[in-house]
Amino acid sequence: MAGREEPPEGLPSGGEDEYRSVVFDESFIRAARLQEFSAQERMGDHALAVRSRTYLPFRGIKGALVLFAMVLLAFGTAIYLGVRHPYDTPSTAHSEPLWETVVPLAPDRAVPGGTPAELFAHSPAAHFRIGAEGVNLPDTGRTRHFADAQVVSALKTASSYILASSLDPDVLMGRTVRPVRDLLAPDQYSQFDRSLAAPLADGRHAVTGWLVRFDPAQVTLADPGVRVSGTLRYEETEPGILEVTAEHTFVYALRPATRGPAEADGASLFSVHRELHFRFNAAELQQRETQLVISSVRAGPQSCTAGTADRLRPLLAGKRADAHATGQTAAALCGVLAASSQPDLAPRS
Repeated sequence: MAGREEPPEGLPSGGEDEYRSVVFDESFIRAARLQEFSAQERMGDHALAVRSRTYLPFRGIKGALVLFAMVLLAFGTAIYLGVRHPYDTPSTAHSEPLWETVVPLAPDRAVPGGTPAELFAHSPAAHFRIGAEGVNLPDTGRTRHFADAQVVSALKTASSYILASSLDPDVLMGRTVRPVRDLLAPDQYSQFDRSLAAPLADGRHAVTGWLVRFDPAQVTLADPGVRVSGTLRYEETEPGILEVTAEHTFVYALRPATRGPAEADGASLFSVHRELHFRFNAAELQQRETQLVISSVRAGPQSCTAGTADRLRPLLAGKRADAHATGQTAAALCGVLAASSQPDLAPRS
């Protein structure tokens, strides 16, 4: 046949392969070939010009109705088998916007200083794992509408986002955001880009809700081995929607950004606790994309008067938090950094 025919009514129009199995194909047409009678056979009274080479088991009106019913049944079966998948369910068409809270935690004393090794050894991070080793996948199994492989894919995508947004040195120092943005569902690009262009502490457009970022003019990593501890868990919260919740604490060893040699004992620790909620539908799992729908961040030591919408502003070794202003502070919320979260360098008897 020349040209492309439209698919039968009621079938998808995505291409010939989508309905080839439910129409009369070439093999059927060859099997129904007609044979012409010979000249002598056509001389008989009321002879037909052609005869069929195939036996038709259904004759008359009843036979036609039975044949028509069988064709409808074949169509319905083919469509059902072609579109049904044991784990496919209706999914969310559009991503939800991110809701975020970023809370600075102010210390009640001067920030302890020392070498990264001794600071880590005398802090709660002494038993944390280093880098990606601290972001581990839990045991998995299938949910009602998601296979085990899909659950694993969701957890791996969430883990990739956590690693890119919390541990990548180029992301931490503001040199790039590409590794983070590429993992988001395209529907969230607009909100993400607006957060970068005009950061606001409005619960929607803080850069620090999406990722961890410092000012490279003020601080630098004193130790590339960020300490990490936390958990990942998953749940099918509604049909066709898989949610992954990540709760991790990241402890960074920082020192002032200087052009000359850095002091060996001039480092301090900075802790960031992130609770992130990711959502996935079947299409996003195939594309390895995610919706980040909730981000709760608590980070310190910082001053409550420091703005944290565009970047985190750590207090370094020997520094104290600014006194709380009597009016509105730069941060909408502010907390107190527990003394137990900082290194205990006091000599022991």
